[in-house]
This record gives sequence, C-alpha cells and structure tokens, in this order.
Amino acid sequence: MNFNVNSQLHSSQRSIQPRQQLFRQVYDLLLEKLAKKEWREHEKLPSVRILAEELGIHRLTVLKAYQLLKETGRIYVKEKSGYYVLPEKQREGHIRTNVDAQRSDPSTERPVQPHSFSQALVDPALLPNRYFSEYAKKVFDLYPKVLSTYSSVQGDEELRSVLCRLFAQTHQLHLTADDLLITTGAQQAIDIIARAFVQRGDVVLIERPTYHAAITIFEGCGARLIPVDIHPDGYDLPHLETLMRQHEPRMFYINPTFHNPTGYTVPVQQRKLLAELAEQYQCLIAEDDSFRDIYFGEAPPPPVASYDTDGWVIYIRSFSKYAAPGLRVAAVCVQPPRMNLLLQYKYQMDNGAPLLNQKVFLLYLASERLTGHLEKLRIALEIRKKAMEEELRAADWTWESPQGGLSLWVRLPAEGPSAEELLRRSAEHGIVFSPGNVHDPMRELRDYIRLSYSFVNEAEIQVGIRRLVESANLSPTTGIVRSSERIPGS
Repeated sequence: MNFNVNSQLHSSQRSIQPRQQLFRQVYDLLLEKLAKKEWREHEKLPSVRILAEELGIHRLTVLKAYQLLKETGRIYVKEKSGYYVLPEKQREGHIRTNVDAQRSDPSTERPVQPHSFSQALVDPALLPNRYFSEYAKKVFDLYPKVLSTYSSVQGDEELRSVLCRLFAQTHQLHLTADDLLITTGAQQAIDIIARAFVQRGDVVLIERPTYHAAITIFEGCGARLIPVDIHPDGYDLPHLETLMRQHEPRMFYINPTFHNPTGYTVPVQQRKLLAELAEQYQCLIAEDDSFRDIYFGEAPPPPVASYDTDGWVIYIRSFSKYAAPGLRVAAVCVQPPRMNLLLQYKYQMDNGAPLLNQKVFLLYLASERLTGHLEKLRIALEIRKKAMEEELRAADWTWESPQGGLSLWVRLPAEGPSAEELLRRSAEHGIVFSPGNVHDPMRELRDYIRLSYSFVNEAEIQVGIRRLVESANLSPTTGIVRSSERIPGS
C-alpha cells in the first residue's frame, strides 16, 4: 500500500498546540487509517525506515508512534519482521493481559520514589526478561549439573572463550581465555583490582567527577587520591603527564567511554597517548568500560586497552547495566603475571562467580537476540534522553548532550539552590537524583547533579523533571514557585 500522508501531517501541524509532539500526530494519523480499515487484520504496516522516509521525519518519531499503538492494543510485533494490525476481537484481551502482567510481574515493580533519576540502571521493562527465562530453562537441559558444582575461580572457560572472540571482533583486543577473569559486576572488579595493586599511601589518579563507588573503594584501601578533570574533549594531557611525573601514581582509574556521570567520550588520539603515558611512567590504568554498547550515533572508539602493548592497562568490561543486571556479569582483562594476583583476591572474596549466572549469560551472548535487543534499547534510551532534555530546556540549566550512556550531567544556575538543598526539596515530592558532590573525590561540585533517564519512562520523565525544576524555583521563605519561573504545562 502506498502510504502517503505528508499533506495530512503538515496540515495537522498548523492546528496543533505548540507543545504537542510530532509522534502524537503520526499516532493520530495511523489511528485514523486503522479505524478506516485501510489495512486488513494481521496485515503488515510499513517499516519504521520506509514510513520515516515517506513522511520526511526521524525514524525515532515513527518508532515512538508505533510503540504507542502497540501499548494501546492496536498493533502487535513479530520479532525480526515488523508491526501488524491486531484483530479487533483481540484488542480488549490484549489490553487486559498487559495490565494484569504489569500488576503481577515483579520485574516491573518500581522503588518507593516514583521519579527516580538517581539510578544509572535500565528500566526492567526495556530488558529481554522473557528470553532470559527461556535461557535459564535451557541451561538446565544443556548443563544438568550446573547447580551441583562451583565455577572455577577465574570463571567459566566457555564464557571466557566466547568473550575473547567478541573482544577481537568489536574491541580490537586480542586475548586468550587465560587473560580474562569473570567477576560479579564491575564494582567487584574495581574492588579486586584495588586490593591487589594499591597499598596504603599509594597515589591513585582518579577522574573528577567519577563513579562514586570507585572513590569509596580506593579510599578504603588507604590510597591518596589526586583528581584529574575530565572535559567534553577528554583530559589535559600535559597536566596529566606532570601529575604522573611529580607523584609517581600507582594507578589511574578511568571511564573514558560515555563516562559516568558526564557522558563524555575521550577521543582516539588521547587513548593512544594514555597507553603510552602508562608505559612511560609505569602507572597502571584501570579502564572501566560499562556503557560501551549504549551509543546513539556512531559506535565509540576502541578502548584504551587496545593500544596497550606492554600490559599496563587493566580492562573492565561489564554487561550488568543493560544486558542482564540480575546476572551481574563482568570481565577483567589482564595479562600474566598480574592475573595470578587478581585470582588470589577473587578466591578470598567468593571463590568464583556463580556458574548458573555465567551459563545463562553465555547462551544470551552467543545468540542473535543480544544484537537485536541492543538496537532497540539504544532507540528507546535516546527517546528518553531527548524527552528529558526537552523538559530541561524550560530551565536555566546547562549540560553537554551525551552521545551515549544513561545520564545527563547538569549544572545548576549559580543563583539557585545547591544540589543538596534541591535534593531535600525534590525528595518531598518523590523525586531523587545523584548530587554532584558524591561523584567528586574532593567532595565539592555542589552545583552539579546527575539525572539518569534510563530507569523511568517518558511520562515519568516529563512530570518528574517539571516538578524538579519547580522545586529549584521555590521561594526559600514562602515555599511558593515564583510565578515568572513557573514551568509551562505543569
């Protein structure tokens, strides 16, 4: 069917309200055509790409309209095929089934705070929960003794071998299974690395801002932390080299790809130079790469570890954030003899990651479904990011729009409340976020906040951000939002 609605779309734009979103217009047009039965039951609709091209709009807009039609029981999805018209007799049952499933499925339960922007986690509703249920059942068929034995301390050899092939294909890392250690998430990996290589009094360079748990881990080892500022274009490398020369650091902890919390990505040329500096000054680099697959445009550059020729970069690759948070699977890549020391501390901690978790993740990693899941997840998260940024534009707040990751790093206006005061105010309205000082090894940055767009849906983002901005504009004496700063549509 020739689907030409350009004239309808453009004429409708003249009569809509200014804040009405384009995907709603597409949704209304599709709904009208469905009501007129221009497609038969079970007939396939135009693909997202084709419809976007015909309408002259972004494919994200079309996808969002299709998702809303699916949620309202008008169409259904066939995996790897497309969207189809749902028969009228099935609509009521489809909607009722969806509602009942949401009420009974514990994976969709949310924390007490209805607008939690503090967690850099993916909404469970966006994860392939049904597939993992299938894989868990399949594991017991393939490995009937999986619950009757421990994994090796280093981790399941089959999983490590598959990861080596993946890293060679996508990361430019050429390793053997003996170079990988499976850990229970990236945080445990950082902890093991710190215990193994950092002694009390050692200098550790750490990004400012950074992952808050890393600060706690290195401080717990008695390290002396020296901050290294990270910017949208990376690091000040001459200053970094000066710090290495003056302080002879034992380690530099970095998160150079869709950095947490800023979302910045260090450019390729700096990655090469970082590997050279590490070798020159014999400073270990712990490279935390937990967000690599969450990109919204081009794929990120290869990790710093890919440029390491002498074993000075310890590479941490986590899959917990967006593939299978409940499985808590991460890999540490390091060359001997440093691996031997890591194995000693891993043995002391838990004698190896749970074998069942590793085998379930292995089946998922080896399937084509992971690629499909990541493609859909990137689109969904970019939609949520854009929704958050659209609401934030009503405030005098500033941020660098990231090209990947799960969060925005937002600077508050100087004349407004501090991040801690804003958190106190907004928490009273059920809105929480991560204040900047917890990400700062110097415990400053009180005019920054991290807002994660990955854990809440678009409707919650819209309402929550408006309330958050209003909380910032509250008069400290009256508790009333200043009228000149009231947010449109709130």
